Amino acid sequence: MRIEAYSQIQNLYQTKNTSAPAKTGTRGSFMDSLNLSGAGKDMQVAKEALKSAPDIREDKVAAIKAAYQSGLYNVSSEDFADKLADDIISSI
Repeated sequence: MRIEAYSQIQNLYQTKNTSAPAKTGTRGSFMDSLNLSGAGKDMQVAKEALKSAPDIREDKVAAIKAAYQSGLYNVSSEDFADKLADDIISSI
């Protein structure tokens, strides 16, 4: 929305500028506070741990890459089919 269009909208709704509510002379004793539960604190610690963890586990990638390049990396077709079926079933 364009800023200059504000006056047109204001005229459409026939609103007038309102002033801030009048402040009272007395102040309440209410004070905002925030209390985190143990679960909330644990979640914050877990989030920080995830931020510091790398996205790619280089040690695992290097081991699989070396096995593949040497020809020793072998995945059984039965294991692959089981994993594929589990994935399809869990997505339903």
